[in-house]
Amino acid sequence: MTAAVVAAGFREIAPGRVHRWGGARLIVARARDLGQVPALSPAERRVLRALPAWRRAEWTAGRLLAKRLVGEVVPAPAGGVEILPREDGSPRVLVGGSSPLPALYLSISHTARHVAAALAPEPVGVDLCEIDSADAVRRVADHFLSPAELALIGSERPEAMTAAWALKEAAVKADRSGVFGEAPRGIPILGLRPPVLGGRRRAMVWRAGDAALALVLAHPGG
Repeated sequence: MTAAVVAAGFREIAPGRVHRWGGARLIVARARDLGQVPALSPAERRVLRALPAWRRAEWTAGRLLAKRLVGEVVPAPAGGVEILPREDGSPRVLVGGSSPLPALYLSISHTARHVAAALAPEPVGVDLCEIDSADAVRRVADHFLSPAELALIGSERPEAMTAAWALKEAAVKADRSGVFGEAPRGIPILGLRPPVLGGRRRAMVWRAGDAALALVLAHPGG
């Protein structure tokens, strides 16, 4: 499936530069364009070594992009910024080895071809879903979409199906829950163009090359 299919519904987002939406900062890049290796702290290197070999390159690319984004708002050199996982796997930002920054929420997403990072003063989730994975998403659609959502989205529209997955994934990231539990069903998609989610959430979907990119902001306690 080509990116042209997505273009009919979602606005394209320019790669490689910082965008602002709803108080969040967002950056997306093609993985092949991220040639620079970030300076990893000893703690980050321990996390990297524990990952399967096939995940290490995209994990590293995600940290490179996220550190670039953090540098937009935190006056610290890249080498002084650490991005380490919480117990639930969500990323936290530390500067100079100190405690996590309480006023910053970070989310990272990566596929084989794209990487994205989002930073916000409220819980945020970002997710990428390649359009050519629509068939795989469709096979598990009953797990994360209700019959009403399926009717709204249309199971035969690859760009809509992958956008729905990205929205649900971004929403559960903002909530710090998981896409493979009951949580996705508790976040209804009420609209897709423009995206509207249930609860105190704001959402947007873009086209990033041949992927759908979703950003969700969840008000604390929403």
